[in-house]
Amino acid sequence: MSGTGDAGTREDSQADSQEGSRPDDILAEVGPRLRRIRKERGATLAGLSEATGISVSTLSRLESGLRKPSLELLLPIARAHQVALDELVGAPPVGDPRVRSKPIVRHGRTYWPLTRQPGGLQAFKVLEPVRRMEPEPRTHEGYEWLYVLSGRLRLVLGDHDVVLGPGEAAEFDTRVPHWFGSTGEGPAEFLSLFGPQGERMHVRARPTRA
Repeated sequence: MSGTGDAGTREDSQADSQEGSRPDDILAEVGPRLRRIRKERGATLAGLSEATGISVSTLSRLESGLRKPSLELLLPIARAHQVALDELVGAPPVGDPRVRSKPIVRHGRTYWPLTRQPGGLQAFKVLEPVRRMEPEPRTHEGYEWLYVLSGRLRLVLGDHDVVLGPGEAAEFDTRVPHWFGSTGEGPAEFLSLFGPQGERMHVRARPTRA
């Protein structure tokens, strides 16, 4: 019974705190939050500018609080960092504890974020539609792990060109030229885990050889 009372007190305190938050105070916190998220991801202003199409000077003014944030500016930044818009503006948490993952569509591919904390390992459920594409291998800092849930996923990694089926996985250093996408035969659903350079997946247990 006492636990219920304590919970009620916490909820009342949170409600009072949220009611006391002024729009100007919330906007003033956006700049420092943008800078923190960018640095946690190891991104530079120049790199973020290239990914969003927003000038370096505008991004710098946003982070320093000299430029008022707008939806037109925050949306491409949220997409580039692959975070929910709520994380950029610091929206107060709602009472419902369930995580409602909103899909992100980029270059025809649909992503469902499975993690909400900026920095560190990021996990996504991805749907690759059926289409015919010419591989364009790229490189960037990081380490990635793929696991196919359904369909078939083509992976070009360095000199390797392979097709992954359901239950198959691949992990690789993203500094190696790589590309993955549709085989042209049907859609593919897979999990993608991406981490900073040098941060790999840790296998706690391996099957015993027969």
